[in-house]
Amino acid sequence: MPNHKSAEKRVRSSLRKRARNRYYKGLVKAALKNAREAIQSGINIEEKLRTAQKLLSSAARKGIIHRNKAARLISHLTIQARKEQANAA
Repeated sequence: MPNHKSAEKRVRSSLRKRARNRYYKGLVKAALKNAREAIQSGINIEEKLRTAQKLLSSAARKGIIHRNKAARLISHLTIQARKEQANAA
């Protein structure tokens, strides 16, 4: 339990930040899953990829995930999508 006024405020603010982070991480995970499924099925790849990239960039900008992790995930998704499109053609 916090014993000081500033510690009480830190608890409140950290709970708010935790809720925000969990929400955005959930959005990012869902977008990644949707993009990977689209790549596997070959349907709506461009749209799902664009959505995932947008959410990853947004999360990195907000400090929810590290910017290098976002860049790595975007890169891997793009490579997977290009391989799948090359195999389909």
